[in-house]
Amino acid sequence: MMTLIVDADGCPVRKEAVKVAKKYGLDAIIVSDINHMIHDKYAKVVTVDKGYDSADFKIIGMMKVGDLVITQDYGLASLVLSKGGYAIDQNGMIYDNDNIDMLLLRRHVSKNIRKAGGKTKGPSKRKKEDDLFFESTLEKLVQKCKKEID
Repeated sequence: MMTLIVDADGCPVRKEAVKVAKKYGLDAIIVSDINHMIHDKYAKVVTVDKGYDSADFKIIGMMKVGDLVITQDYGLASLVLSKGGYAIDQNGMIYDNDNIDMLLLRRHVSKNIRKAGGKTKGPSKRKKEDDLFFESTLEKLVQKCKKEID
């Protein structure tokens, strides 16, 4: 059975993700560090120590083939794909083997620009439509994944 795992540190669509998991009868796990006090009646909440990538390492350690991870971290998404999982970001972008290398390269270039004192554009202000688009895309992805797994 597919499990939906949320990389919850800074995730604005946690509630929408759990709603979709509930609708499709999926197990849901929310992973965050000790800086975030998260409670959920449906999902299992896993809290990890504060530390660089500690939530990411926990997610990779617990996920199995066919699980779906919600994350905005390209590195984590890459690891999820390499383990046979599915990954989507908070904006509804589905990570796959066709786009992950380009995304990792973009992250690397942006990091170098910032290290050199330059600025990169941050995300725009989130709107309700963004949450609705994410939820709709997540539902379609869950349906697709369930077909592939069955």
